[in-house]
Amino acid sequence: MAGDKTKIGGQDRRRVAANQDYEVRDLADKFDISPAQAKRLIERHGNDPGMLEREARKLKK
Repeated sequence: MAGDKTKIGGQDRRRVAANQDYEVRDLADKFDISPAQAKRLIERHGNDPGMLEREARKLKK
């Protein structure tokens, strides 16, 4: 049986998807890094926004 369609979206918002161009662009714009750098961060460190923020800030030092 299919899952409850009314209970979607919450968990998804807490992650950054490397396969979604707009999410990669948003991460890149937010931390003033290139989209390629943003995508590499996601690939190396996962999709946790807190971890990505810490790692993106390290790139700017």
